[in-house]
Amino acid sequence: MAAQHRMDAAPPGLANLQIGILLKRAATSLLYALTLLGLTLPALAQQLDQGIPELRAAAPGLTGSGVAVIQAEAIFTGNNDWEVDPASVGQPADLFTYISASGTSTTYPNSLGILSGHADNVADNFYGDNDTANPEGIAPGISQIYNYEADYFANSIILPLAAPIPAEIVNQSFEFILSGTTQQAQIDQAYDNYAATYGTLFISGAGNGGLVGSPASAYNGIAVGAYLGSSSSGNYDGRSKPDIVAYPIDGDVTSYAAPLVSAAAAILLQAAQQGCAGTSPQVEAAAQDARVLKALLLNGATKPPGWKSTVANPTTTPLDPVTGAGLLNVYNSYQNLAAGEQPFSTTLSGPVSPVASPNIEPDEGWDLETMANTFSPGSGTYLDQSNHYTFDLSAATAPEFTLTATLIWWRELNQTNINNFYLYLFDTDTDTTIAASLSTIDNVQELYIPDLAPGDYDLAVVKSGSAVVSATDTYALAFAITPVPEPATLRLLTIAFAVLASLRRRSSS
Repeated sequence: MAAQHRMDAAPPGLANLQIGILLKRAATSLLYALTLLGLTLPALAQQLDQGIPELRAAAPGLTGSGVAVIQAEAIFTGNNDWEVDPASVGQPADLFTYISASGTSTTYPNSLGILSGHADNVADNFYGDNDTANPEGIAPGISQIYNYEADYFANSIILPLAAPIPAEIVNQSFEFILSGTTQQAQIDQAYDNYAATYGTLFISGAGNGGLVGSPASAYNGIAVGAYLGSSSSGNYDGRSKPDIVAYPIDGDVTSYAAPLVSAAAAILLQAAQQGCAGTSPQVEAAAQDARVLKALLLNGATKPPGWKSTVANPTTTPLDPVTGAGLLNVYNSYQNLAAGEQPFSTTLSGPVSPVASPNIEPDEGWDLETMANTFSPGSGTYLDQSNHYTFDLSAATAPEFTLTATLIWWRELNQTNINNFYLYLFDTDTDTTIAASLSTIDNVQELYIPDLAPGDYDLAVVKSGSAVVSATDTYALAFAITPVPEPATLRLLTIAFAVLASLRRRSSS
């Protein structure tokens, strides 16, 4: 396999360059704001802060404590520069272990490599803690950081499916230089095998132009794009990539967007480990599953204006071709997790149809379930299997609701193809289908309905009986139903000037 390739230009190290990046963002954001006729100022502010202030206010103890992570870094300039300098990101040196083909070191500096400005900027967005009153990274309390040289990490750990790595979350702000789509598919398979075997969550920058590259293009990981920045989109085999976008604090490229999502995953994992989503060992274990974490991250994302408006067939394209599930919002995802596991009400075999027995009272939650198709000896085929999550919104006082539901499952070990899961929303008062996500090539389905009226509804997860890779498979579902607020009076010009003012304040700080 060829050496890794950095995905962005040299990291900003001078104040004037940082200001230049912010001013570029301000201009981009102003143009973007001119499209926001229906977006209120508070909604825009929440999009840009990604839920970080809200999370810190609601749960200040969630900093990534107790979570070990991996930061795999490609050599940036060819001078063996791939290491994070602990002092530059405000973290003690004893948190770091450096690992490459030359050995392992728990001290810095060391003989394995040298400082990488790129690695420092990735770390700043991930777990940087230069100012304890306002930490740079989302997860400044990470308990252990394994800084791997990326070539060694991939060639000695991932590709041979070696022993489990000592962390549940891996950030990869690089892409591979490959000879074509066949090799890309092989690398993706290796990463998917590792995730399926050990439950590791790989979070990777999507790339800064063209199609999404490997390892971000793997099924079981999360590909992260840069919101309003330089970002790849689209996948070599037609799948929806990136999965989500983030708004980085350093630079406007995907190298610095990916660690924000990795940090958010660490926050959710800490919350799950501490019993946020339930007190039973079974629920705590389920909440820590990488599939649940991925579903929560995607489901909590806020939808930018025009989300999926350019998609020719939204039913078979689960995510937006540029922004994926939307813009990271760690607070939304945390609330989704904290609402707890919500089991389905009914399971059925055969063609899916609505079930009218409301059972779920909370307006959001998640579930992790193993589903098995029933084999029909008469036809010699498997039957569709469906789990139904039913809601009673008939007595609601809000005139409309926004429903977001995200379904995740893995590509299984050594499998080229995936099982097909589908996601439906039925109106059980009228026995009609409100919406469906029916991609046959993605291992994610998502429904987003911004104007759901009060009534009785059935959210159905279907494991297709056709093209079965394995009769039994496990899925994670996250959902949220929120009242639509009354429109505010602040509109177009206020939004545009607020964006400029906000970004100018950032450029001068």
